[in-house]
Amino acid sequence: MNMIVAVDNNWAIGNHNELLVSIPADMKFFRQETDGKVVVMGRKTLESFPNGMPLVLTENPDYQVKGAKIVHSLAELQEKLKQYRSEDVYVIGGESVYRQLLPYCDVVHATRIDMEYQADAHFPNLEKDPEWIVTADSDEQTYFDIPYTFVKYERSRLTVQK
Repeated sequence: MNMIVAVDNNWAIGNHNELLVSIPADMKFFRQETDGKVVVMGRKTLESFPNGMPLVLTENPDYQVKGAKIVHSLAELQEKLKQYRSEDVYVIGGESVYRQLLPYCDVVHATRIDMEYQADAHFPNLEKDPEWIVTADSDEQTYFDIPYTFVKYERSRLTVQK
């Protein structure tokens, strides 16, 4: 399973249920990666999302959205995801969904924004987690005065031989 996220220097991802910044190249990358794939998101992310037929994880048993598949627990989500290839599933937020599903993901596509924003939602800092390694990193790009890079993290497959 994959995750896709845009983070600032503090691994912040949002403030008041909105993205920290909108970078056209990041939005294009997001569309390219997730087009035709299964996207998993939480209720708040869905409510801020413009289009799509997502798979939504929410604890609210009464929550319904036309065109979306709603699940109410991690176990129910995992059962639903068995019908899809793992590489075709992208977790797109928000914070609680990222934290719940990170242990089940093998790849994280992160747009690393070289700025610091006021934020109330954060992604786990993969740079401090030895389970994650950088396997691809773009050259630095800028959007107006905002520097950013595209970084691919993969769960380390190193095993200790006994």
